Formats: sequence, C-alpha cells, structure tokens
Amino acid sequence: MSHMKKLEELIAKGVIPDIDDRLDEIFEEIAGNKEATEEAKEEIEELREFKADLEDVLEDIKNSDLDEEEAKELIEDIEMAQRGSDDEDFGFVEEE
Repeated sequence: MSHMKKLEELIAKGVIPDIDDRLDEIFEEIAGNKEATEEAKEEIEELREFKADLEDVLEDIKNSDLDEEEAKELIEDIEMAQRGSDDEDFGFVEEE
C-alpha cells in the first residue's frame, strides 16, 4: 500500500472519527452541565482546527499535492503521537 493511501485511511478512518467522538463527548458534558467551561471551549476550538488541517491533507492527497515522502513523514508523526496518546488530546503536542 502506498504511503499516500495509508495516510488517507489513517486520517479518514482513524483520526477524524476519534476527533468527532471527542467533540461529541465534550458537547454531552456541556449539555449535562448546562454551560461550557473555558477549557472545553479551548479544546473544541483546537479539535476543530486540527480536523480542518487533516481535511486539508485529505484534499492534498486527492489533488496529488502531497508526495510519498511527505505522506510517510505524516504517518510517522501520527503513529508516534497515537502511541503516546492519553485519549484526551490524541497524543498531539501543541506547537509553541
């Protein structure tokens, strides 16, 4: 399997559904508490931005704007982040 195809599957069938699940959990917590904490608002914003970035990568794959080496590096980054994941932030470290 090419790195581009593997990256596409990893994002579309793994990471994005995980983000959607986490967003659903946050919205359920907000509904239960009748208000959103600042932390919840920040997490929602970060997850939405991250999801948009991943959707851009999927578009780049579709348009062949990504090469195999870039795809391989992204796969490695995602897999490394997932190995260190604590379910709350999917293991992705916010860049400073």
